[in-house]
Amino acid sequence: MTGFGNASYKKQDKTCLVEIRSVNSKQFDFSIKLPSELREMENDIRKLISNLLERGKIECIITIEEDGCSVNNYTVNPIALKKHFKELKEISTDLAINISDTDIFSIAMNIPDVVETGVIENNAKEWKLLEKTITEACHLTNQCREKEGEVLARDFKLHIDMILKYLDEITPFEEARISAIKNRLQKSFNDFSEQNLTCDPCRFEQELIFYIEKMDFTEEKVRLLKHCEYFIETMQENVSNGKKLGFICQEIGREINTLGSKSLEANIQQKVVQMKDELEKIKEQLANIL
Repeated sequence: MTGFGNASYKKQDKTCLVEIRSVNSKQFDFSIKLPSELREMENDIRKLISNLLERGKIECIITIEEDGCSVNNYTVNPIALKKHFKELKEISTDLAINISDTDIFSIAMNIPDVVETGVIENNAKEWKLLEKTITEACHLTNQCREKEGEVLARDFKLHIDMILKYLDEITPFEEARISAIKNRLQKSFNDFSEQNLTCDPCRFEQELIFYIEKMDFTEEKVRLLKHCEYFIETMQENVSNGKKLGFICQEIGREINTLGSKSLEANIQQKVVQMKDELEKIKEQLANIL
């Protein structure tokens, strides 16, 4: 689900700003941008945000500003720089390579031990401040998600109500369906009798009962009703139930499909198609619900 939150804290002459953006994703997909002096805290930040936001495509940006400017907290090691410059110049002379001192200096500056990034003093205290700020940003992000969730909840309930409405509209067509099945069976039996063929009455009754039971979809209607009610109940719980709602949707779809395959009646099948359409509208958004 989508959301945005930011928070900051000020310490001495610097300000640390935390921004968190969340968009829809089935899994926890995390990316982070942070200054080099906080790099060793990256795993702790990832763990904290995964616990607070659970899932989604999450982007976290942490910046440190001082006197209104971004801080590049690094120092140059002059001893290492001079040493590498001298060595590179000697190598270029030995190999008779025509290269300017400016180019040699640029190469030396890119050697890892020449530029040293700053480190945070008192790591535990700094983490406490950062943890509190990240928690606040995540809280604001979740508030945005909750607002979106309230809109989706109303939309889901509307689609579930439509499925139940179409389920009720099936009832008037059931009597005509049963009559059509009886007439079809009677016609088949009459055609069979006209051929002067005999059959075992008991076996015929058994097959008839078996056929009627096979065509009956009362159980599917009851289960579909219960699944829809369970979907609404689960949606109203104050916990993250996105995956659970997905499983319930699978069961709803299974009952709708069975209802359509058993009906053998055009009007009922039309209602089944309409129920499938409402269910697909739920599924489109359900994969992104926490």
